[in-house]
Amino acid sequence: MSAHPVEPREHEKLEDDWSATTSSSLAEEQEQGLLGGWKELGDTAVDGSPRARRTARGKLAAFSVCTGIILLLLSLGDLVFLIRSHPRSGPITGAGITSNDYILDPEWDQSAPAQRREYTWIIRDHIHNPDGIYRPMILVNNQFPGPIIEVNESDTIVVHVENRAVNATSIHWHGMYQNGTNHMDGTTGVTQCPIAPGQDFTYEFTVSGQSGSYWWHGHVGVQTSDGLHGPLIIHGRNEKALQKMPYDTDRVILLSDHYHDLSSALLWQYLMPDMENAEPVPVGALINGKGVRDCSDFPDRKCDNMAATVGMPRIKLDRNKSHRLRIINVGAFAEFQFQIDEHEMAVTEVDGTDVHPVSYHRLNINPAQRYSVVISSDVTSSDAFWMRARMITTCFTDAPKTMQADALAVVAYEDAKVSDPTSKDWEERLEQECRDMNTTDLVPVEAMVAPSEPDAAFYLRSNFEIGAYRLSRGFFNQSSWRPSADSPTLHRAIDGLGTGNETFQAVDEGNHTNDGRAFVNDQAFDDKRELVIQTTGTQVVDLLVSNFDDGNHPLHLHGYKYFVLAQGHGYPLLTHVGAAIDKASLAPLYETLDLSNPLRRDTASVEAFGWILLRVVMDNPGTWAFHCHVSWHAEAGLLMQFLTRSEELATATIPQANLDLCNAQKIMRGMGPDDSVYKEFAK
Repeated sequence: MSAHPVEPREHEKLEDDWSATTSSSLAEEQEQGLLGGWKELGDTAVDGSPRARRTARGKLAAFSVCTGIILLLLSLGDLVFLIRSHPRSGPITGAGITSNDYILDPEWDQSAPAQRREYTWIIRDHIHNPDGIYRPMILVNNQFPGPIIEVNESDTIVVHVENRAVNATSIHWHGMYQNGTNHMDGTTGVTQCPIAPGQDFTYEFTVSGQSGSYWWHGHVGVQTSDGLHGPLIIHGRNEKALQKMPYDTDRVILLSDHYHDLSSALLWQYLMPDMENAEPVPVGALINGKGVRDCSDFPDRKCDNMAATVGMPRIKLDRNKSHRLRIINVGAFAEFQFQIDEHEMAVTEVDGTDVHPVSYHRLNINPAQRYSVVISSDVTSSDAFWMRARMITTCFTDAPKTMQADALAVVAYEDAKVSDPTSKDWEERLEQECRDMNTTDLVPVEAMVAPSEPDAAFYLRSNFEIGAYRLSRGFFNQSSWRPSADSPTLHRAIDGLGTGNETFQAVDEGNHTNDGRAFVNDQAFDDKRELVIQTTGTQVVDLLVSNFDDGNHPLHLHGYKYFVLAQGHGYPLLTHVGAAIDKASLAPLYETLDLSNPLRRDTASVEAFGWILLRVVMDNPGTWAFHCHVSWHAEAGLLMQFLTRSEELATATIPQANLDLCNAQKIMRGMGPDDSVYKEFAK
C-alpha cells in the first residue's frame, strides 16, 4: 500500500468536532507535558521531588529559563521533534482504552497450513493513566499495551498502519530476520523513512526459520516508552518437541519502566548540554501495562486510580498444572529482577532460542530481552502469591522521591480465598549490578556449533564523550549515529551498489580493490555519524565490544542472532597487561572458548566497564542496525550498522510504497533534535 493522505471517515470527523469543543484542556496539558511536565512549580517536579536530572551532576541551568528558550525556538520552527497539539483534534482521553492479558489460545494449531495473517492498526495520540496518573501516550487501536500478533512459522504477517498521531512513526519487528525483506525492518534512517502523520503504510513479511517470543515497537525517538509496543509470538512447527518442559497454559508477561511525561520532552532534557549521560529515571514500573499509585503522592497531576485499566494485574492459574510465561522487557531503561514468590522458574527459551530447562528463583532481564519460563501451580503454602518485577535502582542517577521501584501482580490459583498475598520472598540477596544474568548454563536444544574461526574481527569501544556545545553523546569507536530520516542507509546503499559506485568497493592499503573482505566503509558513509561495516558473501565476523561507560548496554542486532562466546568485567584475557587489542593479543581468550553449542540470541548486555565477544554469521542481505537498547542511549548516538551480503543489494529495488514515505511532508515530526539546536544553551 502506498503512502498517501486519507480523508477521515465520518465517525472520525465527528470525533474531531467533539475534540475541538471539549479537548482544549487536554491539548494544553499535552503541550505542557512536552516541555517537561504538565505543571511546573519552580525547582520542584510535578511529583513534589527535586527536578530529576536538574543538576545532572551539577550543571543544568534552571529549567524555567530553558522552557522560555524552548518556546522561543518553537516559535522559530527549529525543534521539529517536539510535537504540538493538532489545531482541531487533541489527544483522545482515556475512555475506551482497553488492556490485554495476553493469554494464548490453548487450541492453537501449530501445524496449520501457511497463511496470511492480516491486521489493521490505527495509531493515535491518547491521554491515559496506566497507574492512575494521566499522561500523553501513543497507542495502537486504543489498546495499552498494544495488540498481540500470534502466527505460525512460515506465515506471512501483513500489518496495515494508519498513522493518525501528530508525530511520524515506524514499527520495528524486534528479532525478525526479515530475510529478503530488509525494507520491512522498520528502522527509521536505516531501512525506511518514517510514516508521516496522516499517512498509511503496509508492512508485509514472511516468518521463516525462527519461532519463539518476540515483540514489536516504535522506532522513532523513544515512542516505545509512550505505549507503542506489543508482543509478537511465533509458534514453531515442532514447538512442543523443542520445549523440553510440557505446559498446559501459555501467556505473555510484559515488563516496562514507566514515566509520567512524554518521551520527547524527556529526550530533549536528556540530550541537553552538561547532562553527562544522566538518563531520565522512571517513576515506576508496570506489568502488562498496569500499576497503581497513590494519587495523594502526586497532588499536581490529574489522577484516577479507580479506573478499570488501573491496578495490580491478577493472574489466575489452575492448580497442579504447568504454565509457560513469556517474559519480555519492553522498557526504555530499567533492568528488572523478576520472580514469583515460592515458585521456581525453569527457563526454557531465550530470545527465540529454545534451551534445556534450568531452574532459578529470580530472573534478570534487560531491555528488549525475552525469557520463557515454566512454573508449576502446586505450592501448598497458600493460594495467592506475589509476582515481583523489581527495577535495579543502583543504575539510576537522581531518582525522584516518588519513584516506586517494584511492580507487583497477584498470581492466584483457581478459587483463591486470599485477595492480598502473604507469600514469602526468596532469601537470596537482590542483584545490585545492571548486567546480564549468568547464562552459561543455558544450552540450546537445537545444537549448533559456532564456526571455528572468524573471517574478520572488529574491536568496538562503546563510551560517552563530551563534544560540541558540551553535549554528551554515545560512541562506537569515533562514531556517534545521527539518522537521516529522509534518506535511509538502505536506499543509498542500493543506489550506490546498483550503479557500481566505487565508494562501495573495499580497498586495501595499497589501493587495490579487495571485494572479499569485511571493511569499515568510510567512503560511502560519513563514519563520524554513520559507522557501517560492509561485507560481501557469507562471512563470519567477531565483535569484541569494550564498554568504557559506567552504564550497562543491552546490544541488539537487527536481522540476526549471534553466538554469545564470552563476556566479563574489566578487560578480556590478553597475552600481557597493556597489550593492544588484536587477534594475537587475544589468544588467551580465544583458547578458552567453548564453540560446541553457545547460546544464540539477539540482545545481550555488555556491563559497565566490561566486555563481550560475539560471533555472527553474516549471511542476510541488507542494512542492519546494531545498537544499545537503552532507548536514551540509542538516541544519543550509540548505534552502528552492518551492510551485509552487499553484492545481493546491487540488483535489489526499493518498493514504491517505501519511496513514497520519503516524499511525504512532516516526516521529521518526532525525530530527535539536531545537536545544533542546543547551541544557545551552551553559552
